[in-house]
Amino acid sequence: MSEERPPSLRPRCRRLTGVRVLSTGSYVPDGIVTNEHLHKRLGFDSDWIVKRTGILERRHALPHQATSDLCYQAGRRCIDAAGVKPSDIDLCLVGTFTPDMSFPSTACLIQDQLKLTCPAVDLQAACAGFMYAFITGAAYIASGASDLALIIGGDANSRVVNPDDIKTYPLFGDGAGAVLLTRGRPDQGILSYSLGADGSGGDLLSRPACGSRMPPTPELLAKGLHYMYMDGRAVFRWAVAILCDTIQDVLTYANMTPDMVNLYIPHQANIRIINAAIDVLRIPRSRVYNNLEKYGNTSAGSIPLALDEAMQDKRIKENDLVVMSGFGAGLAWGTALVRW
Repeated sequence: MSEERPPSLRPRCRRLTGVRVLSTGSYVPDGIVTNEHLHKRLGFDSDWIVKRTGILERRHALPHQATSDLCYQAGRRCIDAAGVKPSDIDLCLVGTFTPDMSFPSTACLIQDQLKLTCPAVDLQAACAGFMYAFITGAAYIASGASDLALIIGGDANSRVVNPDDIKTYPLFGDGAGAVLLTRGRPDQGILSYSLGADGSGGDLLSRPACGSRMPPTPELLAKGLHYMYMDGRAVFRWAVAILCDTIQDVLTYANMTPDMVNLYIPHQANIRIINAAIDVLRIPRSRVYNNLEKYGNTSAGSIPLALDEAMQDKRIKENDLVVMSGFGAGLAWGTALVRW
């Protein structure tokens, strides 16, 4: 793709209020993979990983685990934290790009595991998947189409990243997070959001094989086309720009300035992406939540996992303003300014 590719065109911001987050939950598998482990097993430079990404370790799903298992645990903890009955939940949305299988959806598998009686469907927007699901769920709540929606984001990236790719493999980990959405005060909810896509950048981050375009064959597998491909430099530049621009967009739409926000929870892709964007916006790093060093990039699990930990750390209280921003393959993004 050309280096002169134009910037992403961003649809106008919108608002979805009268919605609140009732509870959060998260789960990471027990398999801890440190930088030192990658150095000993694969020869990766552990110092390079830290300097270029900020990641010290990540979690990998155990052999018996799939994405639905991670999402089930996150959803179960979220439901328990809210003290509601599974039968009260009337919608289940799952953001993931590493489903257990092409079909049935991962959401249907989780719906069965959690014993829910509700519609269940996956949303695929890669690392923006949770934000797409979150905003979609909020629209259901605000419209009255749902009273209690379980929104989950989770991925098992270790199953789709090439272990021989020294620039990509160390970046990704596995994990999941969940929220329950319900009715809130008129001034609560999403004060402003930017949700969009730029399909012209689809070839920057993709998994070429194992779909209807390129069904798996021994030849494709031998070429490694069933693994994730990423143009790291181009994705880095786009990610910094879209994170910076959409945060500014949602704040401007809501007539707010960066200093009015209590906490920023960006997608945990790379500490250099996060720092570059917030430095442009002059956001103090103390107001930006990071857990990247422990988990790496968990894709759709990234934001809800960080959100749950931020709640446990008491970094968010009622009436706080929180910005969440996800961005990834598609190219797709979702940024929201939320009043808690």
